[in-house]
Amino acid sequence: MSTARDPRPLTGEPLALDLLNTRWVHEGTPHDLLDGTGGLAVWLAANGLDERFAADADTLRHTLRAREALLAAVDGSLAAGAAQVDAVLAHGRIRATLTEAGPGEEAEFADASWGPGWLAARDYLDLLATAPDRIRACAHEACVLHFFDTSRNGTRRWCSMAVCGNRAKASRHYARSKDA
Repeated sequence: MSTARDPRPLTGEPLALDLLNTRWVHEGTPHDLLDGTGGLAVWLAANGLDERFAADADTLRHTLRAREALLAAVDGSLAAGAAQVDAVLAHGRIRATLTEAGPGEEAEFADASWGPGWLAARDYLDLLATAPDRIRACAHEACVLHFFDTSRNGTRRWCSMAVCGNRAKASRHYARSKDA
C-alpha cells in the first residue's frame, strides 16, 4: 500500500476520468503521476485498487495503454477511440455470480496486470451508458483535466471553480478593464 500523497489537483472522479487526470498542468508545467511505478501505487491506492493489483512495470505499461485509449475516445472521437478501448477490454471479462446477497458480477483477467486499465475502460462504458453528455473536459484552455458533471442542471464547465473558473473570470475582468 502506498503512503505517498496524491499530488493531483482533481481527484475523486469516476475511475475512467480519474485515470485521465493522472496528467495535469500546474503553472504551465505538465505533470504525469504515472511516470513510474511509485505514481501507479499512489493512483491504485487512491482508487482502492492497491490490495488487488501490483504496482509493477507490466501493470504500469497496461494502465498507460488504457489511459491513451480513453484519451482517444474522450478527447478525440468516440469512433476513433472505440477500437483502442475495445483492445483494452479484450483483456478481461465480467463473470456473472450468485452470492448470499444475490446476483452479482466479478471482473476476471487472464493477466492481472491488465486489471486497473480494464476496470477504467469498463467504467467509461458505464459513464457512456449513464450520461455521455456529462463527461467533460475542463473549459479552461490551459487545463487538461476531465470531470463527470454531477451538477443539477448539467452546466458545470470547470474542473474546479476555485482554480480554472477563477482564472477565466480574472482573465475576462482583466480584458474588460484593459479595454476601458
